[in-house]
Parts: sequence; structure tokens; C-alpha cells
Amino acid sequence: MSNEETVAHLAKALAHPARIRIVRLLQATPGCIGGAIVEAVGLAQSTVSEHLRILKAAGVITGEIDGPRICYALDPAALQPLSTLIAGLASPDSKACCQPDAKETP
Repeated sequence: MSNEETVAHLAKALAHPARIRIVRLLQATPGCIGGAIVEAVGLAQSTVSEHLRILKAAGVITGEIDGPRICYALDPAALQPLSTLIAGLASPDSKACCQPDAKETP
């Protein structure tokens, strides 16, 4: 998978408000149990499970079976390609070639 495909895959996995809430929750409380995530997110268990599945498939989170429950954790290293892209997005230099010239605007 190319870097562009990896970044797009990560962005797609994060492209839902509930999944962002889950990521933030796991960032604040590592090793969350699935039931605690359901309570914190405030959605049906089946809906949260689907969001967790998407995040896990993208590698954003990991899930470890601990008896009858699953403990989830954020994998920050998995988000590095997306983080690098975002960190590189800066305002263009005022002398950049793609800035419209005041003389050229109608």
C-alpha cells in the first residue's frame, strides 16, 4: 500500500464523529473495555462494535481478549502517516507561485 493509500485509509477510518470520540476516549483511558466504550459514546452496542471493527481494521486500535470481554487500546504509531501529512500542511509562503496576483484579478 502506498503512503497516499495508507493516509486515505486512515482518514476514512476516522471519518465519523463516533470514531473520533472512541479514539479520544482510548487516548484518555487506555485499555478500555468494550462496555465502557458503549456507555461513554452513547450509541447502541452493535453500532459501537461496528465502529470499533473499522478502527481495528485500519490499525488505529488494538483489541485484546481478556476473558469474556475485549480491552481496546489506541495505537498512536498507526496514525503517524496521517499525522505527518497534517503536520506538513502549512500556510503557503506569501511569495508562493500559486497565490493570485492582485493585478490579475478582474
